[in-house]
Amino acid sequence: MGHKVRAVVAKGKGLPVSIEIIDVPDPGPGEALVQVQACGVCHTDLHYREGAINDDFPFLLGHEAAGVVEAVGPGVTGLAAGDFVVLNWRAVCGNCRACLRGRPWYCFATHNATQKMTLDGRPLSPALGIGAFAEKTLVAAGQCTKVDPSVRPEVAGLIGCGVMAGFGAAMNTGNVGRGDSVAVFGCGGVGDAAVAGARLAGAHTIIAVDIDDKKLEWATQFGATHTVNSSREDAVARIRELTGGNGADVCIEAIGLPQTYEQAFYARDLAGTVVLVGVPNPTMKIELPLIEIFGRGGSLKSSWYGDCLPSRDFPMLIDLHLQGRLDLDKFVSETIGLEDVEAAFHRMERGEVLRSVVVL
Repeated sequence: MGHKVRAVVAKGKGLPVSIEIIDVPDPGPGEALVQVQACGVCHTDLHYREGAINDDFPFLLGHEAAGVVEAVGPGVTGLAAGDFVVLNWRAVCGNCRACLRGRPWYCFATHNATQKMTLDGRPLSPALGIGAFAEKTLVAAGQCTKVDPSVRPEVAGLIGCGVMAGFGAAMNTGNVGRGDSVAVFGCGGVGDAAVAGARLAGAHTIIAVDIDDKKLEWATQFGATHTVNSSREDAVARIRELTGGNGADVCIEAIGLPQTYEQAFYARDLAGTVVLVGVPNPTMKIELPLIEIFGRGGSLKSSWYGDCLPSRDFPMLIDLHLQGRLDLDKFVSETIGLEDVEAAFHRMERGEVLRSVVVL
């Protein structure tokens, strides 16, 4: 039968988004229809609107979402109508070479819905295979991760992208441990989640670096022990000063800029780890002396989605929140409607919000 629903669509590169009536099919084999309850406004959605991901317009934006399963297609097990879920864009296949090596968080063949949602008959490209700035969306059943339904959708959805990316960059990719020193470059939603993850992992010193004093203040609320405004002081020198002249054990770059990555590289201790979780654009390059890479040892890593396994990590983060150990409410700056997404993009660009969340 299909469903006609309101949704936020980006029709062309750099154009303001618009509210459209789109067609969402009933779920086919291996698919699930989800009634979206909340969806965070993430930088990745803005990247799609700007054509920085690809040019497969029109895009159905939104991906950091929670909602209730309305229906499932043939062959779906372990998921049923009425389940409260957080949507994920790493629905692992279980059969690719990464999965068979026991590393499903690197899955090379993640699942998306086979059927297309459409606008006036034209197929839409859902952001990260989700497209959740919509009253309903169609996803692969594996993209639905069941979590405790007692959590508010406004905060649960944030687990689906930004919080998981930052938290996982610290705990999964960076392997932050008890007594470690950590420096986080960029204190937006992802960076602050990395700060929170480092705190929960037992880091002794957590240094937040940004050029915005308001963001640095936010970082202290998530557990930063020290802050550095890199527009006023040398971040590398200050981090070394705060770590006994050595540098941090783990440096997490949560912006995706060559300049801040280079700072993270030089701010780490010998045999330390650099984790890139900020998303660069395809034109960016970095040049480092090879002798420095060799001489410092340690690891240079990238963290894709916090190297998470949604079925394992999403329920854990929700439980931490419900236990009062991870305050997800602090990430929500405002709740808005679908019609407010374009304005929310601009507030995000100006650094006025940590997360705007669409509530449906």
